[in-house]
Amino acid sequence: MDDGIWDQDSDASLVIRTDFSRSQEWEEIQVAIAEPQTKEEFTAFVAFVDDRAFENITPPQLVEMVPADSDHAVAFLVDAETLTHPDRPILVVNLDDEDDEDEDDEDDDEQGQGPQYSATFRVVPSEMWSVQNNLTIANMDWEDFAENVDGDGIFRGFK
Repeated sequence: MDDGIWDQDSDASLVIRTDFSRSQEWEEIQVAIAEPQTKEEFTAFVAFVDDRAFENITPPQLVEMVPADSDHAVAFLVDAETLTHPDRPILVVNLDDEDDEDEDDEDDDEQGQGPQYSATFRVVPSEMWSVQNNLTIANMDWEDFAENVDGDGIFRGFK
């Protein structure tokens, strides 16, 4: 498994392929994620990881792999549900959840201290830019998106 993936620029979130049974759908997802979605041409800034070492990896397994010094705020998993669901919802995994109430605490440099670390929700490709851009620069909080998912757990944009 390539642990060097975490060494990439943390401004580029990782989109990790975990299902290798549907190559055409994987290609389509990459195109959909990279396509500008607004008139300002906002896109998700991502790095695609297509490595069988990540086959069937779960969010808990993923967060165990993240180095303590990683600055990645989120990672995206393209799993079987992503590739088979008509809306292509990508699994978003929270990798950065410091407890904001204790900002002066010395332990804030430790990952996973907050209650939302490793939490997940799904996002459609057309809204991935918003999630990725805003969480990466801490312009918005995890809850801003997680609390705005539809009844099926998928974020389709702010209503």
